[in-house]
Amino acid sequence: MALGLVFPSFMQIHQPLSLCSFNSSTVRKTFLARNSNGQEPSSTGSIAVKEKKAFPGKPEADVVVIGSGIAGLCCAGLLARYGQDVLVLESHDLPGGAAHSFEIKGYKFDSGPSLFSGFQSRGPQANPLAQVLDALGVSLPCVKYDSWMVYIPEGEFLSRIGPTEFFKDLEKYGTPNAVQEWQKLLDAILPMSAAAMALPPLSIRGDFGVLSTAAARYAPSLLKYFVQMGPQGALGATKLLRPFSEVMDSLELKDPFIRNWVDLLSFLLAGVKTNGILSAEMVYMFAEWYKPGSCLEYPLHGTGAVVDALVQGMKKFGGRLSLGSHVEKIVIENDRASGVKLRSGQFVRAKKAVISNASMWDTLKLLPKEVVPKSYLDRVNTTPQCESFMHLHLGFDAEGIREDLGIHHIVVNDWERGVDADQNVVLISIPSVLSPDLAPPGKHVLHAYLPGTEPFGLWEGLDRRSTEYKNLKAERSEVMWRAVERAIGAGFSRDKCEVKLVGTPLTHQRFLRRNRGTYGPAIEAGKNSFPGHSTPIPQLYCCGDSTFPGIGVPAVAASGAIVANSLVSVSQHSQLLDAIGI
Repeated sequence: MALGLVFPSFMQIHQPLSLCSFNSSTVRKTFLARNSNGQEPSSTGSIAVKEKKAFPGKPEADVVVIGSGIAGLCCAGLLARYGQDVLVLESHDLPGGAAHSFEIKGYKFDSGPSLFSGFQSRGPQANPLAQVLDALGVSLPCVKYDSWMVYIPEGEFLSRIGPTEFFKDLEKYGTPNAVQEWQKLLDAILPMSAAAMALPPLSIRGDFGVLSTAAARYAPSLLKYFVQMGPQGALGATKLLRPFSEVMDSLELKDPFIRNWVDLLSFLLAGVKTNGILSAEMVYMFAEWYKPGSCLEYPLHGTGAVVDALVQGMKKFGGRLSLGSHVEKIVIENDRASGVKLRSGQFVRAKKAVISNASMWDTLKLLPKEVVPKSYLDRVNTTPQCESFMHLHLGFDAEGIREDLGIHHIVVNDWERGVDADQNVVLISIPSVLSPDLAPPGKHVLHAYLPGTEPFGLWEGLDRRSTEYKNLKAERSEVMWRAVERAIGAGFSRDKCEVKLVGTPLTHQRFLRRNRGTYGPAIEAGKNSFPGHSTPIPQLYCCGDSTFPGIGVPAVAASGAIVANSLVSVSQHSQLLDAIGI
């Protein structure tokens, strides 16, 4: 979920959290979080980005992309590779959206996703982001590892990925039948993965051309995998578009620890428990994490390096990025999206399309009310939202801290409340363990957060300068502090932290320009589906976590790719697939 898992995916149908002549050593000064005393950073930047008077090149393009999140950059990069004149307009002074990174006092912080796998994968079964990077011809150096620490009510353990590593934990925390039940689950779902992964995300487009680029192109391999699976396996594959809880129920899995554990994995992946996530998504995750030779990957130089690589690839093909360019509204002429108007008053023309990487609710705010059909307005306004985030960013001295600290730590306080309950699950990332350049020598950088579970209603309407706000901030961040103290152990002291930044849902809303600071639409498998990418307004498209496939880094990368593919010919699309070997 908020960890931004990256893994091979086509059918993440249910479904996240910078280079512009920058490099990995660039000083980043955009902040997601404010100081813990409630004051804005005095000299290192804030949300109030002064809009530039000009941007690279002329004030028009074939395609104008609003927002430089992962989806917007994937879309723009592929369109540039297709030969389109693309201009990305970003309100802030750094690209990346929820995946941007920022720096203070020499500490380089991730603002969002931090747990990844599959970056180095290639070919038809590679994850969507890896396929986009491959298409753009850019590399992303990573450090490999295979474990993270888990702290649960029953105790704590080092969780390793792989087919049999989890057995020892099941023997300790599960019932006597836990190992057999887990093996039963793996035996049932791993055979599905080959068929489910046989259709590459980059082959999808939003028109009937998909019959050529996807259906016909990959039909033989799909058929082959279904034949190999046999009647029972093929029958199981029909459940890929149903909630994963139905698969577990059909296997009669009753062990409480397994049920809780799989709920946690589902929640980390998509923000919902197993009764709300598509089986296809979980099949991908199990295939990536519980097969021989599995590993996790963290980008050297932090998650900002992912954004850097995407911008570098886009620019290599002539795409343009304009930072500090706040889009005030989408301009409609002759019933079509013809461009955007910036806060400065400047009009930027889009000759072929406008693509919004903003959420569905924020995109709606950019449109003149009179052009939005009531049916579209009602659907957007009635779509439920995930809750928001609490963030804790810390910079501290590594002296006295154990050397086997590990990069990731997950704390679950109470299984009975559910992993999606507020103040219950805390995710902690200490990336300087693997990429020391993210902190000054001998120091560590840490990001802890409550992943999409902090109720916005508790904060709505509060004055950020008020005592009430500051007291609530201290109260609601305490669970993160306690989780950090538990994870790091002896040697850590709050008082010795050189940087302390606490972010609230209001911070999340303000700095990321997210409606109510939400993580995205709360759409559950089997009950509803994510919207497509076209809109009722011709030449206006949407990508990102408000569209198919949904929330999460792999999903938003796929959404950007689908929009880009849909705006070019089937011939161009097929040539790209040939070029990257899928």
